[in-house]
Amino acid sequence: MRQPAEILRIHISELDRYQGKPLYEAIVERCRELKIAGATVFRGIEGYGETAEMHRAHLVRSDRPIIITIIDTVENVQRLVPAVADMMDTGLMATSRVEMIRIARNEKMGA
Repeated sequence: MRQPAEILRIHISELDRYQGKPLYEAIVERCRELKIAGATVFRGIEGYGETAEMHRAHLVRSDRPIIITIIDTVENVQRLVPAVADMMDTGLMATSRVEMIRIARNEKMGA
């Protein structure tokens, strides 16, 4: 089934926190609370943002870039954006209109 949708990409750092827990975990939890279709967290190897500070794994500590990708209806993504913005101290969010294609098989593989 094809339908219009929006993709939200959230760029943060591995060390970012929200109420004592990793920010990426808190964002995924908020997505579940708001019944967002799905969210996936990707850990980058290296990157930098507007401060030009490098984010990467170090011998002593790790501060790699994190990207959270969320795809849902335009309405649901627009409802999520302010909730996530309130959780962030720094970072970047980007949205793009996309076509969402849902795949749902009646039978599970291997069953």
